[in-house]
Amino acid sequence: MYIVVDDRQIVTSGYVASFKREGVSSIGLYSSEFSDWLETASDADMEAIQGFVLGTFEQRASYAENIRRHSKAPIIALSDVRSLEETLELFTAKFDDVVRKPVHVREILARTEAVWRRVNAGLGKSGQNDNDRLKVFFDGRDPEIDGVPLALPRRERHILEYLVRKKGHRLTKKQIFDAVYGLYSDDVEDSVVEGHISKLRKKLRQRLGYDPIDAKRYIGYSYTGAVS
Repeated sequence: MYIVVDDRQIVTSGYVASFKREGVSSIGLYSSEFSDWLETASDADMEAIQGFVLGTFEQRASYAENIRRHSKAPIIALSDVRSLEETLELFTAKFDDVVRKPVHVREILARTEAVWRRVNAGLGKSGQNDNDRLKVFFDGRDPEIDGVPLALPRRERHILEYLVRKKGHRLTKKQIFDAVYGLYSDDVEDSVVEGHISKLRKKLRQRLGYDPIDAKRYIGYSYTGAVS
């Protein structure tokens, strides 16, 4: 799930709609709403956030440090104009990347994943190993098994991406639902996750010959990766 912050509704609604077309959940907030949300959001809410996209508003540079106190998710700034001074200011303020508009959301997804890879590599917690037969890209492309694409519906693909990113962690059905459908999606029951994962596991078993997702009833799911 992505959080888009801008004081212009046309900007937030535009990016939320674009994320939706890619099958990615997001919400748009004004800067004042975002400040309140950041202080009240639970740890579980923060775990569902895959990235923060901050547009143009007053005192934007000060927001990154506050976000970082609550979340390790990438922080991307959208720039309306090409300005070296602004770019340097934002990087100094601990933004992870600065992107000139207009930008397609698939580029935002790719840049966000690049940040995640750098962070996880630095912590020694990469979601995938070089010997994994299954490769996940996190940028809108279908995963590959042995170099051959595995076509997946968007929800199944996003669930797989989330599990791979959290490799080694046991994730509850609620955590997966919040990350894939959004924290405030009340028009879908979280039980739908079970159906998606069941279909996903079957497809992975057929192609891999084993199940890389460990499921424990009432406890949750964990991506285990390659067979040792």
